Amino acid sequence: MAIRLTKTPAQPGLFLWVSITLLWGTVFFFTSAFMLGIASRQLSMGLFELPGSDLFRVYGFHIPVLLLFALMAMMVKNLLDPKGEKQMQRQRSVVEGRRERYFVSFAGSMATSFFFTALTATTFIWSSGFTGLRVDLPPAVIVTAAVFNIAAGLAASMFVGIVFMITKVGRK
Repeated sequence: MAIRLTKTPAQPGLFLWVSITLLWGTVFFFTSAFMLGIASRQLSMGLFELPGSDLFRVYGFHIPVLLLFALMAMMVKNLLDPKGEKQMQRQRSVVEGRRERYFVSFAGSMATSFFFTALTATTFIWSSGFTGLRVDLPPAVIVTAAVFNIAAGLAASMFVGIVFMITKVGRK
């Protein structure tokens, strides 16, 4: 017997888009900054050694970047799926057991962590003119840090899944 969804899922609102983007953007900002430092040292390239206070100064520039990203992502999603049909199909797949129930998509986690590393590096480069920080991040350092940061994305996916299992989110 197939399980049916009785109500149409509500489209995520602006508050949800901004909240989730700020949450994950913040997590990946700090993991990306850490990985950029490691990649810079490992490759002996670039310049990326920041004290904690400078990290928070750059984070102040990163917040508007994240807000802009959230708005753009929401607009693109609404253009591609204005009625939320793809979202409803994904939810049906989860309920029917054909998709992950607890763990966030590993492929999505990898892509997100990789993308946010590039976004964080870009923020560091752009904000260095305003903050006076000396930052040099060659493409090789950014790509290497992004690959390293995939581990953070996978760990985040596992953490969220474990929290969902413990709190029994998704169970009927």
